[in-house]
Amino acid sequence: MSTTIASKPSVDSRRVFSLRRANLDMVGKLTVIAALMFGFGYAMVPMYKHICEALGINVLSLSEQQTPGALASGKFNTQVDLSRTITIELDANARGPWDFKPETHSVRVHPGEITTVMYEFRNMQNRAMTAQAIPSYAPKQATAYFNKLECFCFRQYTLKPGESKRWPVVFVIDPKLPKDVANVTLSYTFFEVGGTMPMAPKGSI
Repeated sequence: MSTTIASKPSVDSRRVFSLRRANLDMVGKLTVIAALMFGFGYAMVPMYKHICEALGINVLSLSEQQTPGALASGKFNTQVDLSRTITIELDANARGPWDFKPETHSVRVHPGEITTVMYEFRNMQNRAMTAQAIPSYAPKQATAYFNKLECFCFRQYTLKPGESKRWPVVFVIDPKLPKDVANVTLSYTFFEVGGTMPMAPKGSI
């Protein structure tokens, strides 16, 4: 009888020790999982960028500079054709809770004339965001003749909560633009990097 009573505390002690060790193991595993999840989330941005560059998906700054309408070399025809005037319609589409618009909705330019237009952007959120713009042109045939010397669409930008920016687009319309094209629409869709790729704005080609 005395032997049974004496062994009972020992059994309970072993159970308590086993439970504590199991709890400690669980805490350790959860800590490791949390650390791995944090590390994965921190590495998402550079991983996303490298994967997109490797696959050619959503690499906007690179693809934009490689299109015929992007003037990466800095060489262009400086001869201004004063006999022609082209109306450039400026459009902006914001896919998210921010304000994005051109300071003017249209400009009239001569082919070969260097022109600068400004776009305004404001982050309306209470958090920082990284975003980039997708350009589109109408009519489609004008793409190869719309040469940009400087454009905010070449890179990504990070804006603080409530921060506002003014960005230039410096461009030249190639004098070789077909004679039947008198109006060109330049449209930008601004979206948050890492989010869903937005559809092209209505009316773009």
